[in-house]
Amino acid sequence: MAHRALTGKTQSSGTSFLRLTHAFSGTILLVFFLLLVPLCLPAPADFIPEPTHQETPTTVVVGGDRAYPPYEFIDKDGNPAGYNVDLTRAIAEVMGLKVRFVFGNWSEVRAGLQNGSIDILQGLSYSAQRLNTVEFSPPHTIVHHAIFARRDTKPVKSLEELRGRKVLVFQAGIMHERLKQMGFEKDLVLTPTPAEALRLLASGQGDYAVVAQLPGIYLIRELRLTNLVPVAKAVVSEQYCYAVQRGDKELLARFNEGLAIVIKTGQYAQIYNRWLGVNDPPRVTRELALKYGAMILVPLLIVLAAIALWSKTLHKRVAERTTALAQEVAERNKALEELKRHQDKLIQADKMTSLGTLVSGVAHEINNPNGLLLLDIPVLKRVHDDAEEILEEHYREHGDFMLGGVPYSEMRDEIPRILDEMQDGAQRIKRIVNDLKDFARKDMGQKSLVDLDAVARTALRLVDPTIRSSTNHFQAALHGALPQILGNGQRIEQVIVNLVLNACQALPDRECGVFVGTSYDPARGQVQLQVTDQGVGVAQEHLPHLLDPFFTTKRDSGGTGLGLSVSAGIVEDHGGSLQFQSTPGAGTTVTLSFPVPDRSSAS
Repeated sequence: MAHRALTGKTQSSGTSFLRLTHAFSGTILLVFFLLLVPLCLPAPADFIPEPTHQETPTTVVVGGDRAYPPYEFIDKDGNPAGYNVDLTRAIAEVMGLKVRFVFGNWSEVRAGLQNGSIDILQGLSYSAQRLNTVEFSPPHTIVHHAIFARRDTKPVKSLEELRGRKVLVFQAGIMHERLKQMGFEKDLVLTPTPAEALRLLASGQGDYAVVAQLPGIYLIRELRLTNLVPVAKAVVSEQYCYAVQRGDKELLARFNEGLAIVIKTGQYAQIYNRWLGVNDPPRVTRELALKYGAMILVPLLIVLAAIALWSKTLHKRVAERTTALAQEVAERNKALEELKRHQDKLIQADKMTSLGTLVSGVAHEINNPNGLLLLDIPVLKRVHDDAEEILEEHYREHGDFMLGGVPYSEMRDEIPRILDEMQDGAQRIKRIVNDLKDFARKDMGQKSLVDLDAVARTALRLVDPTIRSSTNHFQAALHGALPQILGNGQRIEQVIVNLVLNACQALPDRECGVFVGTSYDPARGQVQLQVTDQGVGVAQEHLPHLLDPFFTTKRDSGGTGLGLSVSAGIVEDHGGSLQFQSTPGAGTTVTLSFPVPDRSSAS
């Protein structure tokens, strides 16, 4: 078997988007216009391998269906694509595996797993019968199956109503097996792909087709089979898993671990939303974008011109008044200069007061329903625990039964997992709200003498998993004999964690490094901590805004713009400072400084 890769990355291919964004005066942001380039299915082929090349013994051969969009398929350029492919590549990246995709007819790919030419299938529906020949990972999604028919065909609501009708079904698929178990075998018409089943149905052959719901809707749209509709959705729901040959527990364990990591890091949600989250995204033509863009642009330009004229006039009047005051009262010059120097701080303080009131109100409104979730979910878990014995007894006495459209034997382990995920999600909402509340208040708690090196070591232990998953080159050089500073160790630890996480997120690949070091400057009476990364850097025009509330360059990846703002407030209340130096494409250095309260005690 060709697997156990230690290194290697694959490049993902997917839908490309065109985004149009216009920014006005740093405060006005126009709406994004997205242009979706439709996927094209390849011409039918019996077997489509990867380009021939010398395989190393450590390559994992991954099998997939050549025509099962959007889960897995061969795109118009002849490359593997789809939800399964992107998920496999993400798992391979975090686990350091090298993979090679082999796509073909599903029955041939299934046979390849059994004869050893394929190491793992990236999408196989779970069933007790299949456990005799393969071993499954935990499900990475649920596939709903639907019944499709021509528009003039009598609709049905369940599989049982198909008895005695000619039913088109994908050969060797899970619905083929399920319908055979129900006694439909003599009425089944088998096809090599779901697309072929829908083509035959559209041409008048057969009465119904049973196909996975999402691929069916996708193929109807792409193949323009306008006379077909789904007449019964989600008649059966199946767990969709990775599968290996029985006994290959080592490879399955590595993919299980990689899947868990991808889910925790948020990559899974991005891949799922990209392929399965939106069925029919809107299409916007260039002409329509230009038309509405012009309709918005012209009034905005007029408003901006009026604002610029008003601002220029206002500045002129302020300058005249300032000159008059300076001439009349010479002794007030120093006070006027001091006032001018603090003007920006006063404006910012006023803005922060208003923003704090708004944030407190929003946090309160979110906490109320989220509090109900945190109270109710444990109740549901206790209800499930109490009902589990009854359900198990019914299962033992009467056999398997349907629960929520899924056999109880398959859902018995899923329900606790779903409840745990719901509770984790509610706890995450609570943590985000607490961050907002931290931003809105300056309650620093009790302060004491703390060792910055000890605080840094604790912070680095907290983010150690992120560091190890982000870079192969991390160094920490702590001073070891720093004078103590007066502060709240937990809040300073929060600042260091934030800075190190930002550094890890800025790295383009694992070969770029992160350095953390502490030092003592006796001339200034300060202890310092520096975090340096070899990441993408920050544009010079963005540096003055890094500490502004809700300013972020990572909006697309979920950044809120609160991390550095909260950190800056903590540092300011400790009498310290945050300084940024960055070169785009070369990296960023952040210097965190705190004053030593007493020179004698520091020594």
